[in-house]
Amino acid sequence: MFRFPGLSRTLLLVAAVRVAAASLSLSAQPPIATPGEPAAPKARKLFAEAVEWQQRGQQSKAIEAYREAGKQDGGRCFECTHRAFMMAMDAGDFKVARAAVDEGMAGAQSDADRAKMHFWLGTAWQNEGVRENEDKYFAESCGEFKTALALNPALTPTYYSYGVSLAYLHQDDEARAQFSAFLKLDKELPILHPRAQRFVEHADLARARMAPDFSITTPDGQHVSLDSLAGKVVLIDFWATWCGPCVEALPHLRNIVQEFRGQPFVAISVSRDQDDAVWKKFVIAHKMTWLQYRDDGSANSLAGQFGVKQVPATFSINAEGILEDQNLVGDEGIDDKLKKLIAQAVEMQNHSPSAAPSSHP
Repeated sequence: MFRFPGLSRTLLLVAAVRVAAASLSLSAQPPIATPGEPAAPKARKLFAEAVEWQQRGQQSKAIEAYREAGKQDGGRCFECTHRAFMMAMDAGDFKVARAAVDEGMAGAQSDADRAKMHFWLGTAWQNEGVRENEDKYFAESCGEFKTALALNPALTPTYYSYGVSLAYLHQDDEARAQFSAFLKLDKELPILHPRAQRFVEHADLARARMAPDFSITTPDGQHVSLDSLAGKVVLIDFWATWCGPCVEALPHLRNIVQEFRGQPFVAISVSRDQDDAVWKKFVIAHKMTWLQYRDDGSANSLAGQFGVKQVPATFSINAEGILEDQNLVGDEGIDDKLKKLIAQAVEMQNHSPSAAPSSHP
């Protein structure tokens, strides 16, 4: 799944693909063009077809149709480029993502639009660098981010992403400068500021496998984000009431919560249930007293951020926000692994008072 290293998909410069509200059929007349969408009649028809393919989950056909709509509109359809890029990135096809942006670049109407496109190109190169573990991709991304900032210095997420690529190239001083610039100039993404500050202090964390910067609200009104839990070990368990292995693992998870109570540790159960009432009734009946959340299944869902395709799936995150290997609650050794991570968290607290955990349970 497409995400920035160290940056949640929910915090992308451009929001995740917006699916048309009205249900369209392949033979239906395309809607009147809105700003950013194609204006030419043939291009509008192709755009409507692309939306329909996207709604049906036919990614490759949707991408192809969005790209063709952009071509028929003379490269001026910003939304065609955006959607094709986002879907290709989600599919992990970085070459197609870059090709879609290149096709839209010539028709960009302003430096601001061109800056966003160079930002997207940089993001594609960066994600490929993470996957392939090769410096040449990070070097390419740095060039694109630099161009984006030259076109629009106010595009503040670029400083953050530029810093990440520089960190991967072990240019830590330059990376810190970009993170500092982000903190100084950005007014739109305050949720990223704590992480950027940590990267200023420890640039090596920017090239670590950081967990998605999630933010949730539990049924009892608690607002919880990853950065608000800095200094604590976090265990996130994706489950569902209809999942037999998930239900079988509940006693073990309950024991884990009890064993580490009062220590720098937080457990979060994330349900994939669609029926809210069934989920809440189950949680109460089984005395699941730790943090609970039901995933809504949207494009920006927690499961999507973690790349969860099926349950059960459990992730542990260390006190510095680094995502550990995926586990299952019933796996042998998970208790020992958590003990080790919690011991590291305690040591970090003892040596760095400023890193003490928050007051969240």
